[in-house]
Amino acid sequence: MRFGESRATLSALLSAVLTAVVAGCAQDGSDGADPHETTRLSYVSAPCPRPNFPGVPESGLGPEFTCGYLTVPENRRVDNGRTIQILVARAEALSDAPAADPIVYLASGPGGAGTLSAPGVIAGGMNADRDVIFVNPRGTVHSDPFLSCPETDEFTARSINLVLARQSTANLAAAAVAACRERLATSGVDFAAYNSLENATDHADLRTALGIKEWNLYGVSYGSDLALQILRDHPDGVRSVVLDSVVPPNINIVDRWWEAPASALAAITRACADQSHCVAAYPDLMQTFTATVDALDRAPAQVTVTDPSGRDVPVTVDGSKLVPLVVDWSRDAARVADIPRMIYAASRGDVTLAAEAIAASDLPAEQRGTLGYGLTLGAYCQEMTNWTTREEALAGARKAMPDLPDAVLRVTPTGSHIFDECRAWGVGRSDPAARQPASSAVPTLILSGTFDASTAPAWVDDVTGGLPNSTVLHFPGSGHGVIPDSSCAQSIMTAFIDEPNPDVDRSCIANIELPALAPA
Repeated sequence: MRFGESRATLSALLSAVLTAVVAGCAQDGSDGADPHETTRLSYVSAPCPRPNFPGVPESGLGPEFTCGYLTVPENRRVDNGRTIQILVARAEALSDAPAADPIVYLASGPGGAGTLSAPGVIAGGMNADRDVIFVNPRGTVHSDPFLSCPETDEFTARSINLVLARQSTANLAAAAVAACRERLATSGVDFAAYNSLENATDHADLRTALGIKEWNLYGVSYGSDLALQILRDHPDGVRSVVLDSVVPPNINIVDRWWEAPASALAAITRACADQSHCVAAYPDLMQTFTATVDALDRAPAQVTVTDPSGRDVPVTVDGSKLVPLVVDWSRDAARVADIPRMIYAASRGDVTLAAEAIAASDLPAEQRGTLGYGLTLGAYCQEMTNWTTREEALAGARKAMPDLPDAVLRVTPTGSHIFDECRAWGVGRSDPAARQPASSAVPTLILSGTFDASTAPAWVDDVTGGLPNSTVLHFPGSGHGVIPDSSCAQSIMTAFIDEPNPDVDRSCIANIELPALAPA
């Protein structure tokens, strides 16, 4: 099962804060919290987790990080209910005279953890002038409880040789989710409490617990949704906001998901048409893509390839499996050129490139169960899937990509059977408040990549109406998550946070060159 960023990407930093227990301490910036609840909040320092990401030594949190745990109520609507712990890491600023207002990094997902992104984020220099705080949200790795579902990763491995678009495969996906839920239920977890409203309140409570007067929010993908919910419901102390690859809380992505790969493929097709070597090698790219997906939907291909560990892996390539490859590869400038090559090879009957990538998606055993599926499913099911129907979602998909077969469009562009999986997870609808837009005069910088196949650049228009002091910048050739791969975007973000205003220098965008989509 895959969602917006179901495989947490490695970058990273978590660093810690203040060695103090704040249980019962009334502090400025409490956002009007119920005194009964503040007595159940505390923050204590603790060693940073080791390993940070199993099997990836380079993902470790170095000496610049300090860590601790925030204790909060699991469900704030339940009096005297149980509490949970959330891992927090803080990376110290490189500057000898850092600014007092830190950046809080809101990870993608939902279900992704800040510490898994921290090393890469710090390597990119986000902590040059300010501390950066990374949070592993409720239900994610290193927090307690950790609501992981290795059963779903095992299903993903099994699905490599299954036809993804078949209902029998959807049934297996749902069975994996049901098995995970049944196992986790024995611990007494309140599944409905793992949602974005509670997540946003956790972050507001963290600012209070750490005694931070003001901070700056950076949210990527689902983290942008979370940033907007914090801005909407807990605006105290928010100095500036940076939204990277926007997920608006006020649109239902399940209904509009296919707009993202549609716009990305259109942008890649236009870029190819403007490059003589690409258009010569890959003419009519979009039409070839849709025809190839349709052909593989009618007659899936089977091939055996060698995976990165050297094993021979039988792979079934059907139409539904090509789309997640486009979504994944469009994020990486080094891989985006493989998209036209993969499409044309498959159109000629050679699915080797696609099959090798599908086989490589199987996580090593020690890395299965790294995603916090409890929050993944809690957010997607309660806030999106359960507010629509299969028919409405299919209608939206047909509108976005009318030439693809319905069997393919019923699977999400990231390769999940969202309705079957949410039925198995068994939670209801969210509080309608979670689906409301943000309205704020806080200075906001919005970044979008033209090749983003996960969050459509057009979704930016769904948030700007409530953000009168927002600045929108589109980055040619960038995919999902602009900041990690764009030094231009990084410099703009740094300048904006130093002086949040719409006149930030963005002249470097004019010098961005699109990646070559075919060999010269």
